[in-house]
Amino acid sequence: QWQFVESGGGLVRTGGSLRLSCLASGFPFSISTLAWYRQVPGKEREWVGYISPGGKAVSADAVKGRFTVSRDDSKNTMSLQMVSLRSEDTAVYYCNHLGSNDHWGQGTQVTVSS
Repeated sequence: QWQFVESGGGLVRTGGSLRLSCLASGFPFSISTLAWYRQVPGKEREWVGYISPGGKAVSADAVKGRFTVSRDDSKNTMSLQMVSLRSEDTAVYYCNHLGSNDHWGQGTQVTVSS
């Protein structure tokens, strides 16, 4: 079965940057559409961005122009570059197949403080 391990989260000031990484295994990575999600306690998990096997990346409106999804098929990794971070970006960030609701990893906490 597939597995995801997220890393790179931390505490950052408003306006700062972070780069998250997602290491995947257990499935054919290079032909999979993968996505980043985030969740705040008490709220539903929301989609942040995804990237297709061809490398086309799409970001949600809430993060468009600030977050960029990329992938390295040679390393089975996907990244999320986040700039101009805001307090509302504080959440636990997860990666998974686009549309999946299973096999979630531990996530990585991102906290943005003013």
